[in-house]
Amino acid sequence: MTKRSLFIHLLFDILAILAAFSLILWIKPGEAEPYFTKYAIGFIVFISIWLFISIISQKYTAPKRTSLSNSVLYQVLVNLLIAGIIAILMYMLRTLEYSRLVVFGTIGFTTLFEIIFAINEYFVKQAKKSTDTSAVFEKYQKIVGHLNVIPETEIYPIEYTLDPVPENIKETIIEESNIDVFNFLSENIDLNIPNYSLLSTTTRFNVDKLPEKFYLKIVNLKRINDIRFINKFFESVNRKLVDGGFFIGCVETKDQRKKRILKKYPLVLNRIYYFFDYIIKRVLPKFNLTKRLYFFLTRGENRVISKAETFGRLYSCGFRVVTKREIRGWLYYIARKTREPFYDMEPTYGPFVKLHRVGKNGKIINVYKLRTMHPYAEYLQEYIYDKSKLQEGGKFKDDFRITTAGKIFRKFWIDELPMLINLLRGDLKIVGVRPLSKHYFSLYSKELQEKRTKTKPGLIPPFYVDLPKTLDEIQASEMKYLDSYLKRPFLTDWRYFWKAIWNIIFKKARSS
Repeated sequence: MTKRSLFIHLLFDILAILAAFSLILWIKPGEAEPYFTKYAIGFIVFISIWLFISIISQKYTAPKRTSLSNSVLYQVLVNLLIAGIIAILMYMLRTLEYSRLVVFGTIGFTTLFEIIFAINEYFVKQAKKSTDTSAVFEKYQKIVGHLNVIPETEIYPIEYTLDPVPENIKETIIEESNIDVFNFLSENIDLNIPNYSLLSTTTRFNVDKLPEKFYLKIVNLKRINDIRFINKFFESVNRKLVDGGFFIGCVETKDQRKKRILKKYPLVLNRIYYFFDYIIKRVLPKFNLTKRLYFFLTRGENRVISKAETFGRLYSCGFRVVTKREIRGWLYYIARKTREPFYDMEPTYGPFVKLHRVGKNGKIINVYKLRTMHPYAEYLQEYIYDKSKLQEGGKFKDDFRITTAGKIFRKFWIDELPMLINLLRGDLKIVGVRPLSKHYFSLYSKELQEKRTKTKPGLIPPFYVDLPKTLDEIQASEMKYLDSYLKRPFLTDWRYFWKAIWNIIFKKARSS
């Protein structure tokens, strides 16, 4: 066990004992304050014995050395041993005035906390990334992707010849992944033509040492779940590709991860683990106060990433997803380099988001909302539009960017509550056209775009008055509202407000 790992376990045990002690005092009748004074010295002795026995018994390394059931059993036995030692000391030192409920209740709850921690640690270790084997492919870089000049297109001169790629590259790819991945690569890359770089790495160092704007294709066989700084990695890949080049990579999406966990482990245990996995891997990274703790515990390895976040990160880093394929529980993608990265220094990742929207006079304003989509999903509007088009009401059809909680928030307008901040700041008014993203705004006619920018967007759009179904009907509804508003601002908003409220309450009008 490393010093870092030992420190994490010791810190967790101390916090677990404190939490268990506080919990048992809360359960026990009477005032808790006298117990803290009475148990002060005994508590220090108790923690010292607990940590000492735990270390010499190698209790903390149990999840690494044995099966889950044996690991849990071993930890319970060690804690029973500690309980026995404590009981003997209490008897020998005549300290029987200590409450047995407090002492052994603290041991019981601490054991429960340790079991939960051990279960999570065991599954994390099982899914831990394998050793970085980028060096395996370094010998191929002299053959694969080593031309002095790479053609700017995928049409190669007839006179160009090269010795065949070593046959064992197939075995190497299969060893790193599987035969299905090799077939997928073979379908999209001619492995005998040196226009690509083949990597199996989780660090951008192995990408940074490649020549700039040199390759037509870069392949990475390691899943991005184990990359510490994903966007920096993608940006490095972008720099190494020529314009129009392709990046092929893979990810285990959150849905694939959930399916794997529920299938791999016993019926009740899988749900317990998935719950804690959700809290640790999906909730902790979302808040600034817990994000550092999350990365300290996990080092950013084996993180949970949705398909929407993966594609959104790619788009933000200058790529456009061309195709995708699920292979043995992982999602493989092919993305084309279309531009330079955005280098977004303030990505929306937490529960509260700032969305860039077109406001009055074409000014870009930050609209505040509760998150209803996966992180980086805002970069995927063009992708969703190309793949899904629009459904009735002007929303995207089959929008995989929306989370389960997000669907509930949208149904009851919970996500729009923070927009009251924009109302107080003067960015929005109560009634007005909906604030739109640049891409959605570009779908509107030039005439409507010009009229839209003459006034502030609003919290209550004319949609709830006319209930349009198609994009053309939505534009017609907004055009009618704007024409009326520019002539009679107050009366128009007054009339639209009450009509919208009537439709929302009595006709159950919804925008999604």
